[in-house]
Amino acid sequence: MAEKTKELVESWSFLDTVESNFRPLVVIELAKGTKEETIEWFTKRIMDKKANGGAQLLIKPLVTENGVENIYLVGASHLRLLLGAETVGLVKECSDNSMRTFTYSSRKTFKDFADDNHNFLTMAECQYIIKHELENLRAKDEKMIPGYPQAKLYPGKSIVRRLLTSGILVQIFPLHDREELKKLRHSWYGRVKVGYQPLDDIRCYFGETIALYFGFLEYFTFALIPMAVIGIPYYVFAWEDYDKYVMFATFNLLWSTVILEVWKRICAILTYRWGTLLMKRQFEEPRPGFHGVLGINPVTGREEPVYSSIKRQLRIYLVSLPFVCLCLYFSLYVMMIYFDLEQWALDYHKENESNFSSLMLYVPSIIYAVVIEVMNRIYRYAAEFLTSWENHRLESSYQNHLILKVLVFNFLNCFASLFYIAFVLFDMKLLRQSLATLLITSQILNQFAESLLPYWLQKRYNRRMKKRMCSQKTDMDLSLADQVNMEKEMGTYLGTFDDYLELFLQFGYVSLFSCVYPLAAVFAVLNNITEIYSDALKMCRVYKRPFAEPTANIGVWQLAFETMSVISVVTNCILIGMSPQVDALFPDSKMDLVLTVALVEHLLLAIKFIMAFVIPDKPRDIQMKLARLEFESLEALKQQVRAFQMQLHFPLIHHSSFHTLEYLLLQH
Repeated sequence: MAEKTKELVESWSFLDTVESNFRPLVVIELAKGTKEETIEWFTKRIMDKKANGGAQLLIKPLVTENGVENIYLVGASHLRLLLGAETVGLVKECSDNSMRTFTYSSRKTFKDFADDNHNFLTMAECQYIIKHELENLRAKDEKMIPGYPQAKLYPGKSIVRRLLTSGILVQIFPLHDREELKKLRHSWYGRVKVGYQPLDDIRCYFGETIALYFGFLEYFTFALIPMAVIGIPYYVFAWEDYDKYVMFATFNLLWSTVILEVWKRICAILTYRWGTLLMKRQFEEPRPGFHGVLGINPVTGREEPVYSSIKRQLRIYLVSLPFVCLCLYFSLYVMMIYFDLEQWALDYHKENESNFSSLMLYVPSIIYAVVIEVMNRIYRYAAEFLTSWENHRLESSYQNHLILKVLVFNFLNCFASLFYIAFVLFDMKLLRQSLATLLITSQILNQFAESLLPYWLQKRYNRRMKKRMCSQKTDMDLSLADQVNMEKEMGTYLGTFDDYLELFLQFGYVSLFSCVYPLAAVFAVLNNITEIYSDALKMCRVYKRPFAEPTANIGVWQLAFETMSVISVVTNCILIGMSPQVDALFPDSKMDLVLTVALVEHLLLAIKFIMAFVIPDKPRDIQMKLARLEFESLEALKQQVRAFQMQLHFPLIHHSSFHTLEYLLLQH
């Protein structure tokens, strides 16, 4: 076994350093004027063997007409990518149509696998593997980055992270596949059609996280249609009769529960087909930004940075929490200024009674909506800085803390004024006006800031680039150097965070005050239809290609949407109880009214939780497949243990079984 392993390692080294058919997958851009010794050290670490702390990848400088620039192309041999697929735990389809975690030793059992089939792994999967290897390049004995004494290093520190924070490394991004991108653009948004998005193609090109976002956006848009269809007649025929909204509000509450539970099932179907539902996450690698003293992970036994959880908790509760509370107070202060402007506009209208004064009634809400968007974006940067400073070990923990900070602020910032109008001022007319203005204004601003403005800026840059190259080439005629130079200047897609946040706030506008403004769902549907096309456009034409990220669900956003649906039960029940028609049913005792509203609210909440319990998160067939895989894994483990025990007694008879177990132990 030792000889075979040595043989295999030597073949890896040979293939990883002498690869005739080099395929560039990832671009690394270093700062201009980067010192030669730094470049030599960094590229050596990328190419060096895994045993020496390297990534064992291929790297070549980008050669242009002006010579060699500080841009490098990274790739990997086919064998290195297959071994990397096993390291990151990719799940692929087997010949018997089941989904299993890929292992190099059982590669022949997987569908479409062949030693000469370099398309077995998608380009997005290959780029994800390279990103994983680059992020796990960590300092060993180095005290600083060669050539930059001020850029300190210590054992366990992420090399890529230090290069980025020191300004030596400008960016790392995956290359587009021009041929595949053209096909995807045509099937995705190239022609106006009524139909579903090509989610499988999106997944193959951009990865599961982005494909799942577009799947949720599409599903949520279709789910809003019943609310929009029912809301139109309520808006037209029952504007002031709040008692008639009881059925509409009840439908809304049940609707919000059903769509979220059904989404879990659809999500399970998609992620099982894509393989991410089976990916193991319990031994997640430390995130690149995590730093600490080099130590041993007690679970895996691997060397990695260690940081005191007590220090992290002190940072969270003594710094981050007070800062968030201060921001919430500032948000409430701005809200009170908004109400002062509302009062001024109302007094102005009473004094003048003109068309202009009627328009002025909407100005405070529009200004406040713009201020809300600006405050949300500024706070987002502060929340990212604080969450990074808290030094979370895992990417999932970092994302959860960041999302919690941003959600709390955005919820208060966007909805506090509506709660104040509804439950303090008791002004339903102003509530309707404010809700409509905030919803429509925020949608227009988001479409402009996220899609139209970046697209216009990118078009301008592309025109300048083509003039500079003095040619009228099409996208397909671009040389590799031209392609890299164009893509490195494109905007960077920062992830699905803002996209989910926009849908979350939209869900709040639709569900929290549905009995006051039934048209909210109509505007949401119209916005989401354009959102699908504009988001597809920006992914394909505006931003660099993002790295693929495997995911099994929409994560903490599922909990956020479910929490919003619970809050909507309370708000809608109180609004209905406050209506004059319902209030007239209890002329003698207001306590009876309060108790009745509370009883109805508890009943609706009970129905929601019962429905959530009754509707299974995964379809029956997927549950059976998962159970079967778990059973087979246990049986395989038992067989390996038996083989190992037999080898102790009969070493010659069970030599092959021992080899199998030894290989598994070496790999894991």
